[in-house]
Amino acid sequence: MTKGRILSGMRSTGRLHIGHLSVLENWLELQKENQCFFFAADWHALTTAFDQTAGIKENIKEMIAAWLAVGIDPEKSVVFVQSDVPETAELHLLFSMFTPLGWLERVPTYKDQVQQFQEQGKDIMTYGFLGYPVLMSADILLYRAGGVPVGEDQVPHLELCRELARRFNHLYRPVFPEPKALLAQVSVLPGVDGRKMSKSYANDIGLVAEPEEVYRQVNAMVTDPARIRKTDPGHPEVCVVHKYHGIYTRERLAEIEADCRGGRIGCVACKKLLAGGLDAMLGPIRERRREIMARLGYVEEVLREGARRAREEAQKTMALVREAMQI
Repeated sequence: MTKGRILSGMRSTGRLHIGHLSVLENWLELQKENQCFFFAADWHALTTAFDQTAGIKENIKEMIAAWLAVGIDPEKSVVFVQSDVPETAELHLLFSMFTPLGWLERVPTYKDQVQQFQEQGKDIMTYGFLGYPVLMSADILLYRAGGVPVGEDQVPHLELCRELARRFNHLYRPVFPEPKALLAQVSVLPGVDGRKMSKSYANDIGLVAEPEEVYRQVNAMVTDPARIRKTDPGHPEVCVVHKYHGIYTRERLAEIEADCRGGRIGCVACKKLLAGGLDAMLGPIRERRREIMARLGYVEEVLREGARRAREEAQKTMALVREAMQI
């Protein structure tokens, strides 16, 4: 899409880790040629963390500072907090009035996530969680976005958004476009223990991690369990370190893989090589984040201006919505 309108956001549930970097790099490409709206999804965070609200405000500040450090430009893109645009809640409410319950119950991820949380001892069978895709639809359609960068797991949610746009346009009159999914090539990184990367598992590497954390976490990475001695032939396909090399030291991947299979490089040396490459990559982001946080009130200023610009667009849309619905 060229010079289109793009909407994307992240939940403010904790610090960003390096698994988020490929998402942000995609945003950087999109903001070059498009009008982008990027938001901190604090209301979405409540769908699963409704009982853990104390850190949300600080999480937002840390997250936005990381976005800016990576290169998201508030002069080019509208950067804001979801809850600073109350029109989002109004549109969510109006959509909920004509969203069939069956549409929500058939979203593939709904039952899976409910079960996952139940296994962790938490009940998220709430009205808010069931209606998550409706809130997501309000986020997107409020800005009449034409494209939404999503992963494969979010495609069903976006399809429901398209259905809601069609239903509104049919019931009342055409107001909303049907946004397209922009499927990005986003690198999926495992945590250092091979599981899904998550702060709750303590298996992540922070996006602005200090060198000590980078080296500590890389040293903790799971390697080939069948390899006992340095000279034993390795099996890189089962090694977490190898997956990271495939992303962060790609130019040396063939050499590293051959040396591993040939027993010419040990796991300690392999990890040291990866840690050095990772730290070199994260260093400039870490430094820019320090500069941003040192500018007293800068992040808050960015969000205030972003909310003002976002609300201008939101109010235009809601005027069209109310007129179409005759309310």
